Amino acid sequence: MKRKIVTGLASFGMSGKVFHAPLLSSHHGFRLKTIVERSKNEARSIYPDVEVVCSFDDLLNDGEIDLIIINTPDHTHAEFVHKALMADKHVIVEKPFTQHVSEAEDLLNLASKKKKLLSVFHNRRWDGDFLTVQKIIQSEALGRLVEFEAHFDRFRNYIQDSWKEKACFGTGTLYNLGSHLIDQALVLFGMPEAITADLRILREGGQVDDFFEVIMHYNDVRVALKATYLAKEPSPRYVLHGTKGSFVKYGIDPQEEALKNGRSPLEPDWGIEAEEWWGKLNTDNFQGKFQTLPGNYMAFYDNIYDVLVNNGKLAVKPQEAIGVIKVIEAALESSEDRITVEF
Repeated sequence: MKRKIVTGLASFGMSGKVFHAPLLSSHHGFRLKTIVERSKNEARSIYPDVEVVCSFDDLLNDGEIDLIIINTPDHTHAEFVHKALMADKHVIVEKPFTQHVSEAEDLLNLASKKKKLLSVFHNRRWDGDFLTVQKIIQSEALGRLVEFEAHFDRFRNYIQDSWKEKACFGTGTLYNLGSHLIDQALVLFGMPEAITADLRILREGGQVDDFFEVIMHYNDVRVALKATYLAKEPSPRYVLHGTKGSFVKYGIDPQEEALKNGRSPLEPDWGIEAEEWWGKLNTDNFQGKFQTLPGNYMAFYDNIYDVLVNNGKLAVKPQEAIGVIKVIEAALESSEDRITVEF
């Protein structure tokens, strides 16, 4: 029988309920043993075979648990990851890794010292549309890429009662949605030479940034990342222009919505996008819809299992997640001081 990674989940909020618990419980290589749920009582009814506790310390003190998923509010990430590593647990932490680069670097050093896996749940590397963008760029179908623009737009013209909407350091759209877009850009292009950013509060009564535009400066390609909570009619998800053509893609990967609706990532048609949302490719050799590759969030946990059991190569390295925080810190400085921040 193949080894199972005994896992504890630190929270049963949105990310725990929608992403981590369904993926872990569906994966042959993991046993979701314990879920921390502090105020509600939902986990027990959905996962009757899983132990439900109310304290993070219960995960730390359980000698059977190999891996802890830190998916608590962002400001707790550094503290909880440190505690888990000190308890000799492997750790996956939700994005953003931490709120400060210095915290992340300390945790990286601790994980190395303790010889424990440390990774960040940058799951949108396995969005179908992003996998498709990677394929198009790598194929050089567009020739030399000169412009890349990515959006993460929503329409929420009210203020939610959530810690994410409170005026505390590390909240707001840049840390939340920006982490996804920045990570994708770093996967494609590496660290930029400089950052120019514009962060704004557009909604009445808002306390945190709900709009950003981040320009990542590279020698050979212009990269613009944008997000807003006031896009009733969203912009394209991706716009790519090159010397031989363009690719434009609307819509968003269907996996999150499928998980919210209780669908299983083990279904044979998992991650397949409806043809109406396929992007348009226009080059010298092709004009028309370009089929979106299937998304696959399970691949993140496939990789974690491979690393822990087969000594495989880690897909989302903590060093890469630190790069995301470096860009965020530079963007905050750029917007506040109205300057371009060089690395």
